Amino acid sequence: MAKVKITETSLRDGHQSLIATRLSNNEILPIVEEMDKAGFYSMEVWGGATFDACLRFLNEDPWERLRQIRKRAKNTKLQMLSRGQNILGYKHYADDIVELFLKKAISEGIDIVRVFDALNDIRNLEKSINTVKKEGAHCQCAISYTTSPIHTKEFYINLIKQFESVGADSICIKDMSGILLPYDAYDLIKDIKKVTKLPIELHNHCTSGIAQMTMLKAIEAGIDIVDTAISPLSSGTSQPATESLVHTLKGTEYDTGIDVDCLGKVADYFKPIMNKYIENKTLSTKVLMTEPKTLQFQVPGGMMSNMISQMKELNASDKYEDVLAEIPKVREDLGYPPLVTPMSQMVGTQAVFNIISGGRYKIIPTEIKKYVQGLYGKPAVEISDEITKKIIGDEKVITVRPADLLEDEFEKNKKEIGDLAESVEDILSYTLFPQVTKEFLEKRRFKEYENSERGTI
Repeated sequence: MAKVKITETSLRDGHQSLIATRLSNNEILPIVEEMDKAGFYSMEVWGGATFDACLRFLNEDPWERLRQIRKRAKNTKLQMLSRGQNILGYKHYADDIVELFLKKAISEGIDIVRVFDALNDIRNLEKSINTVKKEGAHCQCAISYTTSPIHTKEFYINLIKQFESVGADSICIKDMSGILLPYDAYDLIKDIKKVTKLPIELHNHCTSGIAQMTMLKAIEAGIDIVDTAISPLSSGTSQPATESLVHTLKGTEYDTGIDVDCLGKVADYFKPIMNKYIENKTLSTKVLMTEPKTLQFQVPGGMMSNMISQMKELNASDKYEDVLAEIPKVREDLGYPPLVTPMSQMVGTQAVFNIISGGRYKIIPTEIKKYVQGLYGKPAVEISDEITKKIIGDEKVITVRPADLLEDEFEKNKKEIGDLAESVEDILSYTLFPQVTKEFLEKRRFKEYENSERGTI
């Protein structure tokens, strides 16, 4: 049995899960060189919500963050998470944007691109897979793990065979809700290993309290790589702690070979930073609590905190338990979509509306209508005629790959943003988050103007 490799997630999913992706460049960059010495297989540093949060809340350029991390990480592969045709946004983008975005991400320093689709619809991943392969990077295809009458072991093994046939370099079991049970993980990985020689990675969350047990059973079953986060950014709705796993495996056949002293320095660096986020209430104790109900309702941590704040705004906090119970019903109605971005937000919002409006599907968000029309892809189970009619009336359901209906966007957006954009990267940022990027670019322009007035440019 080969030693277990570790992907360190604290610079992406760790702070996304616990503090809404608020780590700034000033907090990240000073420790990258130390992290680079530890011996990780890779560090997940980009993608997911990092891009949006940099622009929206931190007034930082996410592309510059990637360049600066790359400059400091000379030994470790850098990894990003991409939502397939959604890239890092919440809707489908045209093929020209997907291709150009990934090309740029790879040329700026990304070695491994983990791609997933919220519906496990492989058509939504093909453009990403082809681009990553063409650019010479490593393409990891992720299963969005969920359970339902249709999401069986056979379903996932069939999906992995499809991933392999379209060129995946490795496979990730992405358990965003923390619902993959230890013995189910053992059986699933044993069976996956019978049908593919591709490396298998496990990404799970501690939300329900089972992640560490699941990880250990996955290692015993022969998993190649696991995702962990340095202790101050671990547990709760994040990943299991890196140091704890390294100590657990030390001296065994699975020994990671990672430098424990180095991990100690990294943890010591992040402790006061996380204390600051506890004091300013960015880190809520709620996300650190174990919630076994997750196993019943499959609600990922991020979705749970979104729902709590949504219901507070609607003065309906007392109906929280009713909404939790409504989520599985909405999921069933909508063909059992896995609860991962953007489906988790959509299903959660529909469940909230179903409870507070006093009638199921009295209020229907536009995104749910688009989903039922097929504009997000094909659900694992066909949505019934009754629900389809209730949500979109007599409108037609599309069966083509959704992106086939989109026209190229780059030139149009380039014209729209005009001379505020100083690079291709600026235009790509604007395409994904138009309003937020425009404000960011205006602030940057003003700052440049101010500096030139003072003669500092």
